[in-house]
Amino acid sequence: MAVPHYLQQMYWWAYVHPKAVHLFEREWLVNAILFGNYARLRDAALAELGKPVQGSTLQVACVYGNLTATLQQRLAPDARLDVLDILPIQLRNLSAKLPPDERVALLHGDSTALPFPDASHDQVLLFFLLHEQPRPVRSATLAEALRVVKPGGRIVIVDYHRPALLHPLRLLMKAVFRKLEPYAMDLWTHQIEAFMPRQVRPASITKRTYFGGLYQKLVLVR
Repeated sequence: MAVPHYLQQMYWWAYVHPKAVHLFEREWLVNAILFGNYARLRDAALAELGKPVQGSTLQVACVYGNLTATLQQRLAPDARLDVLDILPIQLRNLSAKLPPDERVALLHGDSTALPFPDASHDQVLLFFLLHEQPRPVRSATLAEALRVVKPGGRIVIVDYHRPALLHPLRLLMKAVFRKLEPYAMDLWTHQIEAFMPRQVRPASITKRTYFGGLYQKLVLVR
C-alpha cells in the first residue's frame, strides 16, 4: 500500500521520515505544539468513549504521545481496539509504546477505504487527523467512519477550529498553517459537517471548543 502523494509531499517532515518519528515522539514536544493542551484534549476525547471503554473501538491514525496507551488502559476486559494507519513506520512506533495485548490490533490501511464491514464498530476516534487531509480525502474518511460505526454508535473528533477573532495566537497559527499544514485552514473556513457525505448524516452532533476556540471536539451519533 503506497504512501499517499499528499502525505509524502506535505508531511514527510512530521510522520513519514524516520528522523521525524524520532523527533516528534516526545510528549513534551507534542504538548508544546498544542500550547499545553495535549492532556486536556486527550482526556476530553477519551471521556466520550467511556470508562471503561466497552465494545469495539476504532482509532483512525496513530498519534504521538500517550493517547493510545491511555485508551488501552481504559479498555474493558472484553473490549477491542483497532488502530489503523497508512504508514507502517507509525504503526511500528506505536507498537513499541504499547504492552502486548490481545485486545489491541494495529492495522495497515487507508482511512478512505477502511477494511471493515458496515456497522462493525461501536465507536470511532479521529484525533487531529482531518486537518492533515485534503478535502476529498477528508470527506472520504468521514464517510468511511460513518459507514463502519454501528447505529447509535459514536464518532469522536478532536481537531483544530477557527479561534476567536482576538485570540492572541490567531495570526501565528494562520502563518503556521499556510507554511506547514495547508489543509488545516479548511477547518477555519468550514464546519466539519460540511465535509460529511450528504447521503449519510449523523442522528446528532455535539460540539465543544477549547482554548479560545482554537480546538474543537465533535461527537457524532450515528
